[in-house]
Amino acid sequence: MIWLGIDTANSPLSVAIVKDDVLLIEESSMMKINHSLCAMPAVEEACRKASITPSEIDAIAVSEGPGSYTGVRIGVTIAKTLAWTLDKPLYGVSSLKALAVNGQLFNGLICSIMDARRSNVYTGVYRAKGTELVNVLEDQHCALAELLEKLKEYEETVLFVGEDVKLYESIIREHLGEQAYIASFALNVPRASSAILLAQSENQPETVHTFTPQYKRITEAEANLVKKESSHE
Repeated sequence: MIWLGIDTANSPLSVAIVKDDVLLIEESSMMKINHSLCAMPAVEEACRKASITPSEIDAIAVSEGPGSYTGVRIGVTIAKTLAWTLDKPLYGVSSLKALAVNGQLFNGLICSIMDARRSNVYTGVYRAKGTELVNVLEDQHCALAELLEKLKEYEETVLFVGEDVKLYESIIREHLGEQAYIASFALNVPRASSAILLAQSENQPETVHTFTPQYKRITEAEANLVKKESSHE
């Protein structure tokens, strides 16, 4: 079985192809690139290097968010388009959980973080149980201070994973002290192969037409509209 994995949930871009549980190719970039211009060519290049045609793909896994609105939307749109045109099953997985896979051998809690600006983060907290990751705190958008207070209550070591952790490292260490571990740069790269790994454990594929990104919060424009409507009530 041949899987295509796509992760564009944030500024990094990752594309992978797995055949019969063997990773044929995975290409990831942590540079801030334009996904609308680079994501589809990256998929085409991965297929070329793996010597497969798109029609040979059996299933598609995509990071469904949360993360950058634009990044998530581009990845999901490409995955839906391919799934529809090729008539292949589509699986959406949490971008935060896919990132947490990098720390699955850590003996403690694994906390994925993506910056949501204004001292807020997208985050999910997990614990490894065998080969699976189980949610300790559900994926959410929250204030960093609120997250750290919750983690402090667990009184367990916590591995923080994600490129954006460095933005808040001093605050994390100040609040959690020796309880906090910061992942190395090698573990902060979102991997499309991790999206495939998680998708393989899902029971049912998505309905392509109704599948939507999981943003975990409304857009700023929507928030401003709500404020405007509330002020007129």
